Amino acid sequence: MDEQIMLEALRLAQEAAAEGEVPVGCVITLGDRIVGRGRNRRELGKNALAHAELEAINDACKTLGGWRLWQCTLYVTLEPCPMCAGAIINARIPKVVYGAKDIRFGACGSVTDLFSMPFNHRPEVETGLLEEQCLSLLQEFFQLLRNKRKKKQSDFILE
Repeated sequence: MDEQIMLEALRLAQEAAAEGEVPVGCVITLGDRIVGRGRNRRELGKNALAHAELEAINDACKTLGGWRLWQCTLYVTLEPCPMCAGAIINARIPKVVYGAKDIRFGACGSVTDLFSMPFNHRPEVETGLLEEQCLSLLQEFFQLLRNKRKKKQSDFILE
């Protein structure tokens, strides 16, 4: 079941990539039911807050009619950043499952671990679910960006 949910998060990440966004997708479940979905939309929305996790938390709160998501599980393709980890703590989400580690911004063990700090809520974390697919999607996206930049630079030099 966990893999099926992460595959849905990957599908959302692919949608984000198709729109030029960093490919991160997030799904929140209550039991076996999806109650929230989100994907990165920072470029599209010109909004630093438009992370996949925040969209999914917002969607789940609307679906369930409250802000306490204490019976839910959050699945995300990339380790949450500090902002998203803080939102997860505040939403009281008890379990976070992520695919790829984020060695630059990860706040669930890679750079720091906000969930181990003495807050009143400490989510359980499961890492590495479909990690290869999650990481591959990110690597392909950033390689494509680098290739586009090189092409623009070479076009400018040729003109």
